[in-house]
Amino acid sequence: MIEQFTVEEINFLCIYNTKNRNELISELIETITDFEDDEMFEIAQTALNKVSKMSDADFAALEFYPEYEDDEQGEEKI
Repeated sequence: MIEQFTVEEINFLCIYNTKNRNELISELIETITDFEDDEMFEIAQTALNKVSKMSDADFAALEFYPEYEDDEQGEEKI
């Protein structure tokens, strides 16, 4: 079973090259210690754990697109 990604994790992963699972894992490992913000570090860590646990085939079936939240007036916020 593939673990579901949170909106924050999806948006975070979109800043990386998500075409290749192994390259993504390498990039995450390389940059994860650069995050000084605890919340960003936690998002990076949980995303890395989920990507690491899935198979290449499951990863290839995913599509990563940033998700936007609607504000109170129904306008998209980025």
